[in-house]
Amino acid sequence: MARAMVFIWTCYCVVLATKCVNCLGVNWGTQASTPLDPKYVVQMLKDNKIQKVKLFDSDIWTVNHFAGTGIEVMLGIPNLYLKEFSNDFDAVEDYIKENVTEHLRNHGGVNIKYIAVGNEPFLKSYKGAYEKHIFPALKNVQKALNKAGLGNKIKATIPQNADIYDSGSAGPSAGDFRAEIRDIMVKIARFLKQNNCPFMVNIYPFLSLYENDDFPIEFAFFEGGGKGVQDQNIRYTNMFDANLDTLSHSLKKAGVNDIKIIVGEIGWPTNGHKQANIKMAQKFYHGLLQKLSTNKGTPLNPGYIEVYLFSLTDENKKSIAPGFFERHWGIFQYDGQPKFPIDFTGEGNEKMPIGAKDVKYLEKQWCVLNDDMKNLSKVNKDLEFACSLSDCTSLSYGSTCNKLSERKNVSYAFNMYFQMSQQSVEACDFNGAAKITKKNYSTDECLFPVELMSGGRRNVVGMMSFLGGLFSLLVIL
Repeated sequence: MARAMVFIWTCYCVVLATKCVNCLGVNWGTQASTPLDPKYVVQMLKDNKIQKVKLFDSDIWTVNHFAGTGIEVMLGIPNLYLKEFSNDFDAVEDYIKENVTEHLRNHGGVNIKYIAVGNEPFLKSYKGAYEKHIFPALKNVQKALNKAGLGNKIKATIPQNADIYDSGSAGPSAGDFRAEIRDIMVKIARFLKQNNCPFMVNIYPFLSLYENDDFPIEFAFFEGGGKGVQDQNIRYTNMFDANLDTLSHSLKKAGVNDIKIIVGEIGWPTNGHKQANIKMAQKFYHGLLQKLSTNKGTPLNPGYIEVYLFSLTDENKKSIAPGFFERHWGIFQYDGQPKFPIDFTGEGNEKMPIGAKDVKYLEKQWCVLNDDMKNLSKVNKDLEFACSLSDCTSLSYGSTCNKLSERKNVSYAFNMYFQMSQQSVEACDFNGAAKITKKNYSTDECLFPVELMSGGRRNVVGMMSFLGGLFSLLVIL
């Protein structure tokens, strides 16, 4: 009997460990000059045993690659379409038919689990632009799913930024939704609960550190070295637990209990700021994944927590309004090659994850400053031009290319513009100040990249037919 109990317990532990790995998700965004071909992404997810992916649109070409893989997919509806979807139920029905129903039956079917309606629509920087439309759009999407007979299988939700709630200078128990959006958030939370939909929140300890130099750095990680936060009889030693429980208190005050909470985004950037580097990213993921592997949850959310890491790859065309780090959230580089050792199981056995295989690049050539260009003041405008239309975030203070010489700074900018212009000969002129070379100017710390070869074409969001051609612009990969 004792041996039987040991065997059962061992199997139970194995099941728990397997469950944690299989339930880990990752975000994959495509705001890049040449996004990685979906076929490489699918293989990367399989090789690293990641079973869930969260997308930021519903691109038909991209989603088709997940058919028959078993990988759970979360589709995204960009904020751009919230007004349309809030007012036109027929448009929402067309979207469900073309981007959900069709995918469920083609080539073994795409395992669609959630639809993310909008993305952080209540950000303070949006100044209320989406407040009128987000809730009606959410209701219409879930209504259309229900009407199509998919409502029990696929749920709608809204990825929210953690700035929708706050506890001031007090602990999590003082948490509540922001006063100016509290009424609408209460309605949304209650709707999600009534329809058995999850509440999704994005949590970024890095941003607290970025926005406040006095933020206790230990609190952003999971080692518990700082003084933490004492809230009544609970002591919080990391921001993740405190943030998630602040949300729980906010939901409770809205009359919503026992709703499933999903962490839609969490991660650490590796470039673009002094606190954004590989060492700190590896430390953050080590602590986070170890915590998730225990299935202990937080004081108010005990048990397994569903999490989507942010992000799979770097995106060199993301907006840098929040900071230069925005283009460097990837666990993998732009080409799918790993940056640092990580163990997605959380068991502490860090090793380099499996990167994209057989990736196709453009020709191995670079655009650099001409050797005979001695007066660098003459290329200042060219430098500004190149950076304004490409990605020079790696040159910023504290970043990987910050220590380049002045000449190499210019060469880096010229090359980024050249590569992101698909190596067009005209993109390496700069009034005669530049040349194309076969010499790789990369250093141990600073990569001079070569652009990826385009894998095909994408339609913008897979919504063309019902928008009547209004947004019929094709985006070339």
